[in-house]
Parts: sequence; C-alpha cells; structure tokens
Amino acid sequence: MSVISSYARALAVQTGRAQPVATVRHVHLSATPMVFIPLKLAGEAAAPLAALVGTDPANPRLLVVPQPRNRDLRFAFMAELADVMLPYIEGFAAVTETVEAKTPYERSSDAPQLLVPNRGGVAFTKLLGRSTRFRRADGPYPVHPSVPVLGQWLTFLAERAEYAGSSALVALTEALALHWATGQSPMEDANLATQLAWIAPPEGQNGPEAALAAEDPLTSPPAGPETHPDFDGQVLDHAIRAYESSGSPAQVREALRTQLEPTWALMWQAVRLLRGLPEAATVDARWAKDRDQFTRETARLADGGFPRGRVDGAVSAAIRLADLESALQTYEAQRAFDDPLVMTEHRVAGKAFSGEVVAVDATRRIVPPGKTRPAPRPLVTIRTSDPVRLSPGKRLFSSRNRKQKTEIVSIAGDLVVIQINDQMGRGSTPAPGSVPEVGEIVCYAELDPGGGQRPRLPSGEDTPWTHGGPPAPYVPTDEDAQEAWS
Repeated sequence: MSVISSYARALAVQTGRAQPVATVRHVHLSATPMVFIPLKLAGEAAAPLAALVGTDPANPRLLVVPQPRNRDLRFAFMAELADVMLPYIEGFAAVTETVEAKTPYERSSDAPQLLVPNRGGVAFTKLLGRSTRFRRADGPYPVHPSVPVLGQWLTFLAERAEYAGSSALVALTEALALHWATGQSPMEDANLATQLAWIAPPEGQNGPEAALAAEDPLTSPPAGPETHPDFDGQVLDHAIRAYESSGSPAQVREALRTQLEPTWALMWQAVRLLRGLPEAATVDARWAKDRDQFTRETARLADGGFPRGRVDGAVSAAIRLADLESALQTYEAQRAFDDPLVMTEHRVAGKAFSGEVVAVDATRRIVPPGKTRPAPRPLVTIRTSDPVRLSPGKRLFSSRNRKQKTEIVSIAGDLVVIQINDQMGRGSTPAPGSVPEVGEIVCYAELDPGGGQRPRLPSGEDTPWTHGGPPAPYVPTDEDAQEAWS
C-alpha cells in the first residue's frame, strides 16, 4: 500500500466517507455492458447454481440450476446462458472499421464487455470456460452445440482480464478501488456492498454505519460466486429438496432471486458512479487493443479454431508472460501520465518529479555514442521540491511528450539537469515546442508508456530440448472433453 493510498484510507476513516484516489476514469465502460452475477454450489469448484445476467438494468434474466449436482441440468443452464451471451458477444463482429496503419486492416468497431461483481466472479467465469470449451455435441455426454462455443468465449474474456488495462471482463470491486479509497481493508473492499457503502452511503448515514449494515447477509447477500452458509443450510437445502419431491423449480428460483437481485442493483449503482468520472486519455487506446483481440478471436473461431489447450507450450508461455509484464508496465505509466493524483504516488516514492524549468540550453550539440556527426542534445534544468531517488543516466519520460526519451545528467540539491535525446524534428536545431521553455512546469518519470521491449525468444518450432523440444500440434482429445466440473 502506497503512502498516498494509506493517507486516503486514513482520511476516509476520519471523514466517514471514501476518498478519491483518481481524477479520471481508468477503465472503459461500454454503452451496453453485460452484467453477469454467477453463483456456485458450495464445495463444488465449478458447479453453477444460478446467474442473473443482462444488459438492461430493468430487465435481468434469472438462470437457475434446481439441482446443481445433476450433470444434465448444469449443461442445460450453460445452454441457457449461451442463449443470452452469444448473441450479445457475436453481435459486435457485424460492424467493422478500417484501421489505417502500415498495413491497413479491419477491426470490430466495438467489442463485448462483461461486468462481474468481484475477482471471484472473474475466476468462476474462467472456470466455467475451462469446464465447457472441450465439450462436444456428439459422443458420450453430448451438450448443446452452443455450450463449447460459449466456453471458448468465456475463456477468451477471462484471459483478457489477466492483462492490465483490459476492459473486456471487469470486476467492479477492483474498478471502484482504482478510483476510491475506503476506510476498510483491501480484503473488505472485495465486498461490493460494503465498498459502495463507503463510496455512496445512504442519506443520513456515514460510511462505517452503512458498511456495517451492508455486512448483514439478510439485507445484503454475498455478491458471489459463493453464497452465505446460513442461506445454504436454512433456505437453499430445503428448496432443492422441494424440487426433488415436486419437480417444480419455483421455490429454488425464488430463493436464489432474493440472493441475486440486491447485487444486481449494486452493480448498476457502481456503473453509474464510474460513469460520473471523465474518461482518461489513454482508455480508448487500451480498448482498441481489446477490440483488436476480439476481432482476432472472432476470425479464429470462424476458421474452426480448436479450444485453447490446458497448458501453454514453453515458448508461448514465455511470450504470454512477457506480454503480461509489458501490459502492466504500459498501464502503470499511462495511468500516472493521465492522472496527476496517480502520478503523485510515484513522486512521493521518488520515481518521478515535477518542477519549474529554470534554464534551457537548446543549442547544445554533441556526438552521441556510436555516431560520427554531432546532433542536438539540449539540456534542461528543473527546480523541484520532490524527493528524487533516481541516478544520473536514468532514462525518463515526459508528461508533455510521452514518446520523447530523456535522461538525467546530474542532480544537485533541488536542481535536476536532463538531456533530451529525440522527438525534436530532423533539423540541426530543435523544432519549436519540442524542448520545454523557462518557466514551464514539467513532470518526468521513469515510467515507460511503451511497455519496454519483449525479450528475444525462439519460435515454437525452435523450442530447445531443455524445454521439451518443438511441441506437437495441439488437437483436443477425449480426455480434454471429460474434464471434471469439480
């Protein structure tokens, strides 16, 4: 926990209300997100119990498994879920746009967005995808043809959620925590009801009072995927027994509706709160990456692509890890440069500094290492009151030009001298506006918005013998299709 977030939490305790830790919204919100609130059976890792799902706040659809231990009923539930989700997901593939690049290409104009209550909802979505994408419409234990298709899409969305900055599958508790600090612990923030109680308490109550009331499972049932043990023992068990004796799921449906509807209202309240913040400058660029990946996945499935295997090959795993690290590095830098409140955390930590330009040597020219001709390398002197814990030679990036590379030349007291290395035009002198001017307030940080460079890795065909050699082409097997639900 950073100094700024710790201070914000302490201030929230003092004032009785959550404090903002961001000035802009760092997550994309679709015009028509699909809210998905899943519940699972206690003690069964991937046995769905119910779900409330839909894109209309006033018209959710309740799906229920009246006896979750029944395999046929579980897959009938997944077929119903596919009836809701697949038209929504696949509908975004119909409208495309041309992206002007070195090689122009077509991309979906928009993409699906799934909102779940918490990190547990993301994990359960991933488990549902893993448990259904290998199923078949023929052979032993056949399922509806839509079930494995939904499984592939749920897997895709869950994998996108692992990339920092992606908005394809969003846990709303985490999205809220990016923007507000409550007076409770991060673990308690995983409870959507108590988190919202601190951010927007009811009239006449403060955050602690509202959060205490929200902890009552009778009025604020858990947001899933697990249900409360008292509900399981006192209500759900009797309702399932009634279904087994009568064949009517009415009692189970009504019991589960009482557990899901309060969370449904909280989900849309969270969406409204987030929509009230202006969108950060780089959110659209990150959403464009989600749309790129959605377009590729649409084409892959249209070409009959196999489900993703259970385990990545050595090279593909290394590439994925490098991409995850790069996405995280880029996301942290973009958030900081987009939001002065986020940048303050890095300034306090000494990884960034802000100050006034007090001197500029714009005509300086030197022969860079490895070159034979002199090139412009202006020096800029900045007076700052921030604690600078960076050393000479450290590469920095500027909030005024995030692509421009600079480096520290010297640090003496409150003066930092930096050298500008590029983004100054092709002339023998820097282009107007490419170098800060005296009196300008600037901010520099070691955060790289470019995400760094991916390490050089061999192709899959060149996987070394120490890592198992080149992997055989993946083909799903009967063993994959028989993966257990629990």
